Parts: sequence; structure tokens; C-alpha cells
Amino acid sequence: RGYKYHQTTKQLQKLTDENACFVALDSSLCCNLFKADTCHKCQEGWEQNGTQCYYFSTDKLTWEQAREKCRRNGADLVKIESEDEQSFLMQKLRDKMLEDEDKFWIGLTDSVTEDTWLWTDGTPLNKSLTFWSSQGEPDNWKEEDADGEDCVRMGEKHKSGLKWWFDKSCKKPHKSICEKSSRSTC
Repeated sequence: RGYKYHQTTKQLQKLTDENACFVALDSSLCCNLFKADTCHKCQEGWEQNGTQCYYFSTDKLTWEQAREKCRRNGADLVKIESEDEQSFLMQKLRDKMLEDEDKFWIGLTDSVTEDTWLWTDGTPLNKSLTFWSSQGEPDNWKEEDADGEDCVRMGEKHKSGLKWWFDKSCKKPHKSICEKSSRSTC
């Protein structure tokens, strides 16, 4: 109930600000007000959520190859920083996943030190904000690769909820999600 009240209050404030913007006909006020919505744009083929742009690659590559492809495009593998972002990605993936094993690399790995999960920018995983698929994940399963599972993929076409992360061998080819900031057009 508290969350819905907060969201309604935020929406009411935004409508009030929009009205003031249009009444004032002040383009700088309007640009600042709508920065996340209208002043930031993603290039063609990328999908926008707030001020971030996402590219859902259908090429099946190893984790390192996927990361390199993202970096060539001025991006990196996605760093998931909120439930809203996880939810947005899941909704997009449901449309893009053709089969159950369609999984997408994200920018999380413990390849430097086992069980110390780091994002590609070097920041540690916030343990209070994780989306592991089950209590058993990450499991570092070594049957497929003696080096274990040091990279994270997401996707579970028929599963509800936000718990979509699995560790996997970094050498296994998967699709991937790149992320970069949108560019300002104001």
C-alpha cells in the first residue's frame, strides 16, 4: 500500500510539473523536466529504459566475446541495479527467447576470485539485490567444464517472478545484453 501511495504521489507531482512547463512555455524548464523521457535517445536497434539503452544480441558468443562485442559499440554487458531494471529486461527477453535454453549473458562474473561476484565495472554484487534462480544458484557446477561456472546468464521463458539468474561456464555460447547511457539531445 505504501509503495502505491508513493507512486501515485510521484505521478501527481509529474503532472503538476508538466502543467507548469506547458503554461510557462519555457523550453529549458521543459527540457529539464523531460530529460529522461524526451531528451535522451538510443540509437536505432537499441531499446530504452530511463536514461539507459540496451541491445539484445542474438549472436551466440562466449562471455568474453559477448563483452568485447558490447565494448566495440561503446557499451558493456548489462549491470542490473534495481528490481525495475530486472523486470524491464525480463519483459523484453520473454519476447526474444525462442526456446527454454535461450539465455542471455549479463555483466556479472566471479572469474577473478571464486564466489566474489563482480560487475564488469569492478563493483561487487549487492547481495541484497540478487536474482538467482534458486537457493542452489550459483552452484559452480563442474560437469560441463572443469573450471566451473564463473559467468552469469539470465532467462527462464516460462518462469514467473524476478529470479532469472544462473551461473554458467564462461565458454558456453549464449546471446547477450549490452548496456550504455543514452545520449542527450537537449
